[in-house]
Amino acid sequence: MFKENDCISFNYSSLLSASCKKKWRFVDAIYGVLPIFGVVTRKSALNKLETAEYFKELALQIISTQVSDEMNIARLLVLAEQQNINYFTIQLPYSLSEHQIAIIYAEYRKPVNLYQENDFLHVTF
Repeated sequence: MFKENDCISFNYSSLLSASCKKKWRFVDAIYGVLPIFGVVTRKSALNKLETAEYFKELALQIISTQVSDEMNIARLLVLAEQQNINYFTIQLPYSLSEHQIAIIYAEYRKPVNLYQENDFLHVTF
């Protein structure tokens, strides 16, 4: 059984689209290059948002259209782990191939369970 703040579900396409529309400041560009820096330094500014909204705000800082979907998903795994989120679901615009899932495992480099159900990717730590 998951606690309420352990489970998050979001639409990857919407999140990626929102990251494209975001007006970037210099400091946002630094967070994009060094995403872990952004997560650590901006955490206190967003701590009043509920867990799902907070996670999405942080995710906007680390995902990019300049890298592959696999790399973005691996970044989201790191973020979820840092935020102590034990389970989350990503709605993707398409089903991932076995090769793409293998790339995500390789990029993340830690134990994680990825379960794909059509265009939903379920992640459990």
